[in-house]
Amino acid sequence: MVDLIKSSKISAAGLKAQAERLRVVSENLANANSTGKRADEDPFRRKTVTFANELDKVLGARMVKVKTVGTDKSDFIKRYEPGHPAADATGYVKYPNVNPLIELSDLREAQRSYEANLAAIEMSKAMLARTIDLLRS
Repeated sequence: MVDLIKSSKISAAGLKAQAERLRVVSENLANANSTGKRADEDPFRRKTVTFANELDKVLGARMVKVKTVGTDKSDFIKRYEPGHPAADATGYVKYPNVNPLIELSDLREAQRSYEANLAAIEMSKAMLARTIDLLRS
């Protein structure tokens, strides 16, 4: 019975980590076309999530958690738009280093991981309920 509770807590940590990842991916997608207001301003910079495997001493199990939310240091995308308020002297505007295809792929992966952790919690809950029913009989 203790192992069922432990597995639910491990899956809950996975849910929390994937929820944070979904938040970061959503922020990246929402700002995919955000430019600076002036030529000397940088646009939105893509955010990344790094996970860590940490030992929970109380449970005696390794659990996933978000280690850091960092920034992607890759180059910005430049487009020739001389009439844009954020265009530099050569007419180029810096756009965020966000690739919507990569973000949608990350979004789908995070969603599936979230769903897998949720299914594991539901299965543990059902097994725990079944165990309690057997003990009552």
